[in-house]
Amino acid sequence: MERSFKREVQSLKLGAGQTFRGESIVAVAKALLQSGVSYVGGYQGAPVSHLLDVLVDAEDIIGDLGVHLETCTNEASAAAMLGASINYPLRGAVTWKSIVGTNVAADALSNLASPGVTGGTMIILGEDYGEGAAVIQERSYAYAMKSSMWLLDPRPDLPNIVRMVEKGFELSETSHAPVMLELRIRACHVTGEFEAKDNKRADFSGLNRIAGPPHFDYAKLSHPPVTFVHERRKVEERLPAARAFIREHRLNEVLDGEFGDVGIIVAGGLTNSVLRALSRLDLADIFGVSRIPVYVLNVVYPMVPEELREFCAGKRAVLVVEEGNPDYIEQAINVELRRADMQTRVLGKGLLPQAGEYTSEVLLRGIAGFITDMAPAGLDLQAVRKRADVILTQRAATASVLDELPPRPPTFCTGCPERPVFSAIKLMQRELGPTHISADIGCHSFATFAPFSLGNSILGYGMSLASAAAVGPNLDRRPIAVMGDGGFWHNGLITGVASNLFNKGDGVLIVMQNGYTSATGLQYMPSSKASRSGPAPGMNIEATLRSFGVKWMRKVRTYGVAKMVAALKDAMRSAEHGLKVIIADGECQLARQRRVRAEDAEKLKRGERVVRVSFGVDDEICTGDHSCIRLSGCPSLTVKPNPDPLRSDPVATVIESCVGCGLCGEVAHAAVLCPSFYRAEIVHNPSWWDRGLHRLRRTVIGWLGGNARATA
Repeated sequence: MERSFKREVQSLKLGAGQTFRGESIVAVAKALLQSGVSYVGGYQGAPVSHLLDVLVDAEDIIGDLGVHLETCTNEASAAAMLGASINYPLRGAVTWKSIVGTNVAADALSNLASPGVTGGTMIILGEDYGEGAAVIQERSYAYAMKSSMWLLDPRPDLPNIVRMVEKGFELSETSHAPVMLELRIRACHVTGEFEAKDNKRADFSGLNRIAGPPHFDYAKLSHPPVTFVHERRKVEERLPAARAFIREHRLNEVLDGEFGDVGIIVAGGLTNSVLRALSRLDLADIFGVSRIPVYVLNVVYPMVPEELREFCAGKRAVLVVEEGNPDYIEQAINVELRRADMQTRVLGKGLLPQAGEYTSEVLLRGIAGFITDMAPAGLDLQAVRKRADVILTQRAATASVLDELPPRPPTFCTGCPERPVFSAIKLMQRELGPTHISADIGCHSFATFAPFSLGNSILGYGMSLASAAAVGPNLDRRPIAVMGDGGFWHNGLITGVASNLFNKGDGVLIVMQNGYTSATGLQYMPSSKASRSGPAPGMNIEATLRSFGVKWMRKVRTYGVAKMVAALKDAMRSAEHGLKVIIADGECQLARQRRVRAEDAEKLKRGERVVRVSFGVDDEICTGDHSCIRLSGCPSLTVKPNPDPLRSDPVATVIESCVGCGLCGEVAHAAVLCPSFYRAEIVHNPSWWDRGLHRLRRTVIGWLGGNARATA
């Protein structure tokens, strides 16, 4: 979730001879400054890399170097920034999460790669692939290959990552092609150290501007007929220049080993995992010294045929370790070796899975199978088999002893303002029947899990309304599209709202207005009440929609479940044809709690009155029906044993994590459930009025037959 780098960014000031110690994503920022970039940007919705968060926290530091920082509304606008480097000797870098972010940026990237670049350009990708991923399972390799952009996949080691960033800009300028650098989740957060260099001011930047535009050159435009020339240059000039640079500067690495008749070829980002598997088989040590030769592809595209042939010379077989499908690298290796009439066997998919993340166990099985099948001369195969069997058997035995762990899908934060909206949808559907729900990317996609189980499709960030375009005309009731305010500005306004109005569509759009791009770390966006520089941008969702021509619109506080249900019924029943928009307004509770807690702490220090609201359930009134839990899904609302010995059903209870949002009580009221919820106010530093009122209430409760201690 949210991560601040305010303290860590101070390491970006380190100079030559000093030692950087920290996380790799901060090291990447340091490498950018050491490379003399003129501008940086990207889309902040990238929970994999956090690079833009680092740069935002370091805005003063990079500003002193004249570096321009742009926080873009989507990945397409970030990619388009790189157009500055087509004509000018400006180094620039942008970042986002891949593969979904690269999909959004694809048009700009193709048009950038066609004419090529003058100043070095780098796209730093959070490669979100594997079991911990938050997106569809695809890789960036295909984009690099189709557009002739070079793809770096550095071995996860800080000195190597920093070197690849610096050399990546040189590679880009030498070959006049954009460079992509991908970092997997683990690589983003590996820690280590490297010897820093002085930060470098770019030759041209905000501190030293270029005097006037260049001479007009039509060849710099990605437009026919020069696009045909661009295609030839990609193959005849840029590709050979890139391969020569990669080979000359040894961007790829070879780890020599004693058993030279076999080898492993690995995509750089998987190197540590491969070495760990070899270490467990007693074929490498903990420092990465391997007994099996390993060819580390810090540059996975393009392949360098000369290096490949040199590594495979004299080897009976090589194992290609490449996650995902298609097996691009394995195919390329086969082609190059057969062209050279080399008969080295190329193994990969088959010994290793066709798809999915290559975990420690997967690599252990695959590498052990490769070693035992190929039987390197002089290696004790029996010992390798035994070690593999012991490790894998032990894992299986341990799993059999443990009970099956329950699934723990992600869910809304406690008090999330979006949860009440889905409670309202469930209540509305009880009366009007089910309807199609077009879900979207963002926190609200958690409603696809129990207890709500709402959402029939997710097509992309901000695309929920567009994805319902063909549903409405073919369904007997209006579809509902759910979109966050981040998705609204990212893509939803044009792709969804404008298209719907242009085509005179009918349907309901719910815009979750919580004030931040919340799912990726509470970053600011156009309609936030503040910006990274302080003052708010002044953009407003409601005003924007009205200016587009939306006539039917309601703005409802999200925690008012009954009012939200009424608004939904009105939208679904309205005889008026056209788009109906409900703006569900409620600040992200996580952001609110962090702000309020800090404010309350300051008040307590000053001895001022502070009131904290909490909710609870009366055990004697609770019937044990638990409809409140099924309709709210709040993590703070759970069950406990019934204190009444004559009743066996567990009762609902509110635990300490409650933030006092009031949803439980709202749901109970809107759904006409049992009145077992109560609201309590905990007053710190109470006034004389609070104390007097408290005594009066205790006395009255005692008179009415309450707890005898109430009159004490």
